Amino acid sequence: MKLWDKGIVTDRQAVEFTTGNDSKLDLMLARFDVIGSLAHTEMLKEIGLLAPAEHSSLKGELLGILKKIDRGSFFIEEGVEDIHSQVEKELTDALGTAGKKVHAGRSRNDQVALDIKMFVRSGIERTSGKINTLFRLLIDLSDKNKSKLIPGFTHTQEAMPSSWGLLLGSYAESLTEDMMLFDSAFRISNLSPLGSGAGYGSSFPLKREMTAKLMGFAGVNYNSINAQESRCKTLLAASFAISSAATTLVRMATDMCLFMNRSFGYVSFPEELTTGSSIMPHKKNPDVFEIIRGKCNQLKSLPNECMLLSGNLISGYHRDLQLIKENMLPAFEKLDSCIEMSVKMLRNAQFKQGIKNDERFSPIFSVEEVNKLVMKGVPFRDAYIKVAEKIRKGEFRPVMDISHTHEGSTGNLCNSEIRERMDKIMKGFPFDDINSAIISLLKK
Repeated sequence: MKLWDKGIVTDRQAVEFTTGNDSKLDLMLARFDVIGSLAHTEMLKEIGLLAPAEHSSLKGELLGILKKIDRGSFFIEEGVEDIHSQVEKELTDALGTAGKKVHAGRSRNDQVALDIKMFVRSGIERTSGKINTLFRLLIDLSDKNKSKLIPGFTHTQEAMPSSWGLLLGSYAESLTEDMMLFDSAFRISNLSPLGSGAGYGSSFPLKREMTAKLMGFAGVNYNSINAQESRCKTLLAASFAISSAATTLVRMATDMCLFMNRSFGYVSFPEELTTGSSIMPHKKNPDVFEIIRGKCNQLKSLPNECMLLSGNLISGYHRDLQLIKENMLPAFEKLDSCIEMSVKMLRNAQFKQGIKNDERFSPIFSVEEVNKLVMKGVPFRDAYIKVAEKIRKGEFRPVMDISHTHEGSTGNLCNSEIRERMDKIMKGFPFDDINSAIISLLKK
């Protein structure tokens, strides 16, 4: 079944090529398509295009489809092109004429744009909760391990003293920046395109603000052409947020892979969370972090893919946009799994003192010695040369301790301030309002 079928048989190979993985991917959008249809039928009744009895029967069937989706028994039949066609087919098979009326005032273009916006909005709700869990774990671990010194690196060389508190806190604050991008993506996704039709509006007296409110949107994309373009912009904004969070996880995973190496030994994990070698009995491999790193590096490519697929298209709908779904729709789930495994690994990590009183690391305290001379009145450049000369002659014997006090240093992590920033971002999401609106729609 195709909603655009005019009685002409389309070449099968062409159908299969253009449809691709849509029937599988569209199952991820199914719940949102039905919710959109429920809001649309409410509006069609309001403007007189559905009789009360027709509306009532349509709503009952749509709620029945929604139950099948929720229990996993809904599927797109062989020969049915997409989720929109499957829902309309089931309504028409069950109700006849009333089912044929449900598409009035809509196009598949605004349907899929709506489904994607609701999918992204829901994905951000789920992923932000998981990021928040990881964030709070990192802040707690940072506080607990703030006095355990490890080397900090520049150019992959030991540079200055750092600490587990500083490093773990850096991942946490990085997540707040990632959440700022999710916040922007959410704001773009939280405007309804429903009622924009194929991109050029409708001669029906649609009430777009009504349907938007029923689904918990903050408002509508007013311009009907821009409403269509917002589909791609929503995915692009979400891809940047996902990529940013993935970048944070890649850095953390790479650090953990390095620091659990026996040459460092700054962190360890239980044997059941590592893997072994088929020929080397001593091996404890960081496979979980390596897979996190690999999956997140894949996610980092999403913005480029979105931009390349949408970058040279004129205004309006194009079938190219279908291809963006293939990697974007599974992206939230992939990121979520990486966050969940990061939480599991960190909850079982043992963070160790890395450099305290180890003479191998005495050179990285050189800046401390330079600064001590400066505090006594020695010009910085002269102090630098004096300490460098001691290092060159093998006479450098520093006090291997640090006492940094400025904001964001080892002695003043500012974790409370970072926590407040994340709390403010999380409180800005109106997830409860959205869920309440949808619950009301289902009961209406």
